[in-house]
Amino acid sequence: MSVPTILVTGPVGVGKSTVAEAMGYLLLDEKIAHGNVDLDQLTACYPRPADDDVWGSNLGLANLAALWRNYERAGARRLIINRVIEARSELDGYRRAVPGADILIARLRATPKTLRARVRQRARGMSTEWQLARAVELAAQMDKDPFEDLLIETDGRDVSTIAREVLRRAGWLPA
Repeated sequence: MSVPTILVTGPVGVGKSTVAEAMGYLLLDEKIAHGNVDLDQLTACYPRPADDDVWGSNLGLANLAALWRNYERAGARRLIINRVIEARSELDGYRRAVPGADILIARLRATPKTLRARVRQRARGMSTEWQLARAVELAAQMDKDPFEDLLIETDGRDVSTIAREVLRRAGWLPA
């Protein structure tokens, strides 16, 4: 069975979590069966397993597999995931976690100025400077070596409009 899946990605601070949440509410309004997963939350564990990477990817994907089984049992037929990914090769782990996942990558893009403002607005503690630098670095890398199926500009646009655009362009909502 195919599982239509939208993976919302982009650099740190671009709005992945916010847009994915808004997408979920739009699908809920239309009574479209789905699950919505912020993969970063599935890696929120200390200490992380010793055999995992610095981002907790293996733990996150193992948790995604367990969560998807429960979502599917409950009636979900589509899946929204948000997470920074840097290459299409990372999709294999998602396909193992969600058998039948038909993954469409929607990359959100914002200018460096916008990214810095968003990171400053939400960042906490000592990681702020790292996040500021990483946001701009990832944005440049993603522009240089694009891998997405959909590119969505976010500057100056409200979250609902962005979420609706992703869902329409993915064919999940009518145009």
